Amino acid sequence: MTIIVMLLLAATVPIADARWLRVAQREHYLPGTVSTFALRWWTLNRRNTALLTLAVAGAIASAFVGWAAIVALEVAAIGPLGLSMRGRTSRLAWTRRLKLLAIVHLLIVLVVVGIGVALGIGSVVAAVTALTLPLTLDAALLAVLPIERRAAKKFVDQARTRLDRVGPTRVAITGSYGKTTIKGYVRHLTETTRSVVASPASFNNTGGLSRAVNEHLGPDTEVFIAEMGTYGPGEIRQLCTWVKPNVSALCNIGPVHLERFGTVDTIVTSKSEIFDTSSVAVLNIDAYGLAAAADKVETTGQRVIRCSATPGSGANVVVTIAAKTNSGPATATVTIDGIEHRAEVAPSAIAENVAVAVGLALALDVAPATIMGRLATLPVADHRQEVSATPTGVSVVDNTYNSNPAGAASALATLVDLPAKRRALVTPGMVELGPEQAIENERFAAAASTVVDDILIVGYTNRAALLRGAAAGSATVQLVKTRNEAVEWIKRHLDAGDAVLYENDLPDHYA
Repeated sequence: MTIIVMLLLAATVPIADARWLRVAQREHYLPGTVSTFALRWWTLNRRNTALLTLAVAGAIASAFVGWAAIVALEVAAIGPLGLSMRGRTSRLAWTRRLKLLAIVHLLIVLVVVGIGVALGIGSVVAAVTALTLPLTLDAALLAVLPIERRAAKKFVDQARTRLDRVGPTRVAITGSYGKTTIKGYVRHLTETTRSVVASPASFNNTGGLSRAVNEHLGPDTEVFIAEMGTYGPGEIRQLCTWVKPNVSALCNIGPVHLERFGTVDTIVTSKSEIFDTSSVAVLNIDAYGLAAAADKVETTGQRVIRCSATPGSGANVVVTIAAKTNSGPATATVTIDGIEHRAEVAPSAIAENVAVAVGLALALDVAPATIMGRLATLPVADHRQEVSATPTGVSVVDNTYNSNPAGAASALATLVDLPAKRRALVTPGMVELGPEQAIENERFAAAASTVVDDILIVGYTNRAALLRGAAAGSATVQLVKTRNEAVEWIKRHLDAGDAVLYENDLPDHYA
C-alpha cells in the first residue's frame, strides 16, 4: 500500500504545484504568500471547506488504515476548486527563478517523505505533505532567497556602475499610490529641456530598476526618474544605496499593503527612507503624516518643497482644479511660492499628483512658464482612468491598474462626469488594505450605488463588503465570477451613449 501511496503522491505534487507555483510567481516570490492564499481558497466556500475537512480526515485515518491517505492525495490534486492550474489571466512563466524554486521545493518534499518512509509512517507523511504543499513551498521561497539576492547583485552592480559613469540627476518617487502617474508627469514636464529616462511601467523594485538602468540609460541621459515601491521597512533604503537619488518625492500615503506594513505610521516611516541620499525633498503635505515628515527632513539640511491641493496650506506649490464638466479640460490654479498661474489640465488629473509633479519639475530647474505650458497635455498612465469608446459607442473608463481608495473615488467621479444615459461599474474591489479592506470596499460601493445604474461585482474576494455598500443606493447589482463574464454582460446591456467604469482587475489567483 505504501508504494501505491507514494506513486500517487508523485502524481499529485506536480499537479498541485502548478497552482501554488503560479501564486508564488504572481505574488513576487514573497515567502508566506502561498500559504496565505491557500488558506483563503480552502475557506472560500462550503465546497472547498468540505473537501479540506475530508482530506484532513483522510490524513488522520491513514495513521490507522494506510489507504485512507489516498483521500488526502486526491483532494490536494483537484482542489481548491476554482483555482486553476493554467490560469486565465496569467500562466506560469518558466523563468530561471521559477525553475530553481520548483527544484528546491521538490527536494524538500523528497526529504520529508524519505524521513517518513524510514520511520515507517510513509502513508501518513504522504497525506500530510500533499496537504501542506503551500507551506513547504513557502519554505522553499525562504531557502532560495539568499541565492536570488546574490544573483540580483550582479545586475545591481552593473546598474550602479552605469549610473556613476553617465552621471544623470537621479529622481526617486514613492508613495502608497500615484507613483506611476507622477513619474509620467515629471518626464513630460522635463523632457523639452533635458534628456530624460524613466523606469518603465511599474518597474519599481531591485530587479526592475536595475534592468531599467542597464537597458535604457544612454550616455546622454541627463535625468533618470526611478519609481520605488516597497512591501516593508528597509526595502527603499536598500534601493537608495545604489540609485542614490538627488531629488526624492513622497507623494501619497494610504492603507495600501497595510496587511504587510501593519500600521499607516510604518508606511510613512518606510517610505521616508527615500530621502536618505537626496539633497531636495518633495512632499505632499496633505497626505497623512507627511507635514511632520517634511519638517523632519528639513532638519537634515535638505531643501524641502512642500506641495498641496489645499489653499492656504502654506506649501511651496499649491494646485487646485476647478470642477470638471462633460469630460472636457479642467482649469488648474497653480501657486508657486505665492505667485498664481493658470493652466488647463486633463479631466482625470488629481490635484495632489499635479502638485508633486510641479514640485519635482521645479527641483529640476524647469521654468514655471514651461511647466504651465505643458500641463494641458499631461499623459494618462496605462489603465489608470483612461477614457475611450467602444465601436458600439459605449464610453469606457479603464482604471484596472488601480487598487486604492483615492484613485477609485477619482475614477468614479470621472465616470459621473461623462455625459451618459446609463452608467455601470465593474469591480472586484480593492485588496491589500489590511483591516481597512472591508471598510473601504463597502464605502466605495455605497458611493457608487447612488450615482450608477448597475454594479457588477467580480469574484468573491470583496463580495460581502461590496454588497453591503451597494445596498445603500438604488443601483442594480450583478454577481459574476470573472471579468470576462462582466465584459460580456456590458456588451449585451449597454448601448451607444452609455458608460462603464472598470475599477481594478485582480489576477485569477484571487478568488
